[in-house]
Amino acid sequence: MANDAALARRIETGPLSPLNALNPYLQGVYEPVARETTADDLPVIGEIPKDLHGAFYRNGPNPAQAPEGLHHWFDGDGMLHAIWFENGKARYRNRYIRSEDHLADLKGGCGAGGVMESSTRANPSSSRGDKVYKDTANTDVVLHNGSLMALWYISGQPVRVDPRTLETIGAETFGGKLPRHVSAHSKVDPKTGEFVFFDYSLYEPWMSFGVVSPANELTHFARVELPGPRLPHDMGLTENYVILHDLPVVFTDGGLRRSTWNIHFADQPARFGVIPRNGSGDQIRWFETDSCYIYHVVNAWEDGDEVVMTACMMTPNGFPPNPEYGPYAAMVNVLALHAVPVEWRMNMRTGEVRKRQLDDRIGEFPVVNLDYVGRRTKWSYHVAMAPTELQRFKGLIKYDLETGAARTWDYAPSQFGSEPAFAPRVGATAEDDGYVIAFVTDAETGKSEVQVIDARDMEAGPVARVLLPVRVPAGFHGAWARGDQLEAG
Repeated sequence: MANDAALARRIETGPLSPLNALNPYLQGVYEPVARETTADDLPVIGEIPKDLHGAFYRNGPNPAQAPEGLHHWFDGDGMLHAIWFENGKARYRNRYIRSEDHLADLKGGCGAGGVMESSTRANPSSSRGDKVYKDTANTDVVLHNGSLMALWYISGQPVRVDPRTLETIGAETFGGKLPRHVSAHSKVDPKTGEFVFFDYSLYEPWMSFGVVSPANELTHFARVELPGPRLPHDMGLTENYVILHDLPVVFTDGGLRRSTWNIHFADQPARFGVIPRNGSGDQIRWFETDSCYIYHVVNAWEDGDEVVMTACMMTPNGFPPNPEYGPYAAMVNVLALHAVPVEWRMNMRTGEVRKRQLDDRIGEFPVVNLDYVGRRTKWSYHVAMAPTELQRFKGLIKYDLETGAARTWDYAPSQFGSEPAFAPRVGATAEDDGYVIAFVTDAETGKSEVQVIDARDMEAGPVARVLLPVRVPAGFHGAWARGDQLEAG
């Protein structure tokens, strides 16, 4: 997909409508930026370590045009913010992800609505008739086959992006063999280079998963039957298994149009399905546990007879819907994520499940050293959630996943961050030998920076604060790419 320079700069959002003046996720630290920016040799407070070499990419919503109707935070056009480190210097740029629906919208409308609109609307821009929401590719980003893939949380079409320039390459179909969609929290195996994805149906009782080789060939695809449609958000991946989530959450069309959340919480246990990475649907082993919901998995691995998965388990946030937000009260309430880290051990020999809560602190958006995805990890890095109605990240937590012990770094009172990344040092000799990188924005000044923290000395705070020329709105998920990965691509 060639970049259309005229469209690339047509991103003035304009004033908010009276309806969206009630929407807090279009204002303050969430307010979209109106320009694509490139900046080299950025000013630094402190010193960027010379052994920090690579790039941090963070995805998130950034409406290209001022919304007119009901607008969910998840609806914003995808925008990547990236910072590259090399030889003690840093450069930054941000670019829109030019999904097919994004481009169609700029040219007059893609025909698909946001998640607060009916899912029965047709989408004439899509060759797949079952896709009815606007696909923004705004949720996650992974590095595979030498380029980035931007992914969307409801299950959309991956969009390839150049990791050096952030220019969109085009929609990814894996040689025309992609059966349907790809959900945002699919994984890349660091050892094999495989991309392992999952998908689900809003209305039909099944899930699916697939494997794409390092050469971008779809090598496996299987469907798993369910008792009914589900709305999972993440999956687990080990060396040999995929872990699918059958959680007590069911999609119900039209709920958000009545200012309520578009899902139904069923009275049933949670189940984790462990299936060989190249297995068929009838090979899945289901493990039943306490009813819960999980947005984000920390990591998963194999330990003898057991398959281990650590994730952030949702707990009630205790906030009643606030009428101050009008039709957005339900959205605001659901987005106030409250979760605690929990480990589940599933014994493949006995069928037993053991559950262990690691801590009672509220945190989310966990990351690990990506070189250890699918393998035993001792360390994870989470955002600390502020006890507020709005989703705000007030600092970072480093967890010892064996003991539950934690070390923390708190931002200044007016600062809020987003999902971090772990960046191994060049020549790292241990899992946590590196840096934690995070975009941080000051709610009072509107200024943004990137903080670089020594992962082994979290409480000491940043060794470097890279000052950015533009504000970076709060967003979703990201990925670290080592310098050698970028050079190899």
